[in-house]
Amino acid sequence: MKKLLSALTLGAAFAVVAAGAATADYPERAVTVVVPYPAGGTTDVLGRIVAEQLTEALGQPFVVENRPGGGGSVGMAAVAQMAPDGYSLIMGSILTQGIHPAVRDDLPYDPVGDFTAISLIANTPNVLLTNPDSQFQSLGDVIEYARENPGELNFGSTSLTGSPHMSGELLKALADIDMVHVPYQGGGPLLAGVMSGEVELGFDNLPSASGHIRGGTLRALGVTTPERWPEHPDIPTFQEEGVEGYDVSAWFGLLAPAGTPDDVVAVLESALGEAFAKPEVRQRLMELGAEAVGSTSEEFSERIAQENERWRYVVETVDIDMN
Repeated sequence: MKKLLSALTLGAAFAVVAAGAATADYPERAVTVVVPYPAGGTTDVLGRIVAEQLTEALGQPFVVENRPGGGGSVGMAAVAQMAPDGYSLIMGSILTQGIHPAVRDDLPYDPVGDFTAISLIANTPNVLLTNPDSQFQSLGDVIEYARENPGELNFGSTSLTGSPHMSGELLKALADIDMVHVPYQGGGPLLAGVMSGEVELGFDNLPSASGHIRGGTLRALGVTTPERWPEHPDIPTFQEEGVEGYDVSAWFGLLAPAGTPDDVVAVLESALGEAFAKPEVRQRLMELGAEAVGSTSEEFSERIAQENERWRYVVETVDIDMN
C-alpha cells in the first residue's frame, strides 16, 4: 500500500512538472492569428500589431490569416471548430461578439460558448456629428428636439448594424427618443452626407472624422466613451450630457477556441499585457485613433458578457429598421 501511495505521489509530481514544462514550451511552432475581415481594416491592422508583439515576446512566428465573409461570421465559425491548443487564435470585435449576436438569428457560432477570451486589445470611440450650420449646439439640443418632434430627425451611420449605427440606437433607447436611421456605404459617404445637410446627424468612428472636426467642417456633439478622448478633450461625453449609462467603444480583442488550456491562455495574456503597456505601442495605437488596453482574460470575458446584455436590451427596446 505504501509503495502504491508513493507511486501515485511520484506520478502526480511528474504530472505537475510536465504541465509546467508544457507551459514553458508554448509556443513550440508557428501560431495562426485569424482576422475575420479583409486586409487593411482596423481589425486587420490591430491583428498584425498583436502578431508582431507576440512574435517578439514568445520567440515563435504569429502569422495573420485573413478569413473574411459574413460580417466576420465565416472566420469566427471556422476558428470555433479548430483544436483548442493555442495554435489557432482570432481577433474578435464588438460586432462579432456583441452586436451581431443580438441582431442576427443566423450566426454559425456562439460568441460566448465557442471561445476563450484572452485579452481585450484596444478601444476606439465613436462620435456624434452635425453640420457647423446646424441648429444643434449640443447633444442636449438634439434630445430636446427629438422628444418634441418624434421621428423627424435623421441620423446617418457608416453601415447597417455597425457600431456607429448601434450607437444611435443606444441613444434612442437610453434617452427615450425616436430618430430615423439612414445607412451609408462607409465613412466617406456618411461624412459627406452630414456636411451637405443630407442628414441632420451622423455617427462615425472618431479617427475617421477627426480631421473634419479639427478643420471646422463638422461639429462634434459628443464622444460615446465614458471619458473624454485625449486627442479631442474639448468634446463632451454622452454621460456628461445627461445620458446615464451610455458607453460604446468599437473594441477589438484576441480569442481562442473554447477549451484552450488555462496555462496557454496565461502565457498569451501575460505577453499581451506587457506588450500593450509599452509607451511606444500605446503611442502607436493612439496615432491610429485607438486606446491600448491589454486586459486580463477575466476582464475581457466580463466585457463580452456586458456587450451581449447591452445590445440585446437595445434590440428589445427600440424598433431597428434592418433595411
